[in-house]
Amino acid sequence: MSSSHTSLITARPPGLVDVLDRILDKGLVIAGDIKISLANVELLTLQIRLLVCSIDKAEQIGMNWWRYDRNLTPGSQFSMELAAELKERVADLEKAVEVLNPQSAQKTGRRVPANTRTRKSKGGGNR
Repeated sequence: MSSSHTSLITARPPGLVDVLDRILDKGLVIAGDIKISLANVELLTLQIRLLVCSIDKAEQIGMNWWRYDRNLTPGSQFSMELAAELKERVADLEKAVEVLNPQSAQKTGRRVPANTRTRKSKGGGNR
């Protein structure tokens, strides 16, 4: 057999990995419009634009919106404000737990507010 004939026999169809590698390397764009009409009155129009590619390829073509998205960028002003707000809410919840259960605060070494150290139920016994 000749070498060109042998290479044709041993050639295999591209596998999933090969296809994904090519798509991520070159990119794939899917675009379409969907229009819903009733009696020639357009009710809804959906314009679909989908780009599938690697991050490197996206940066090559000038797409890097994720670097400036305030929800995705660590250390952004939004995430710092959110972290501060969450810390404040956790502190408030810890205070509420201490008020409801002073014994747990004593076990963890936290200061128990003076007005909550000896709470008694209506029946006169300790909780």
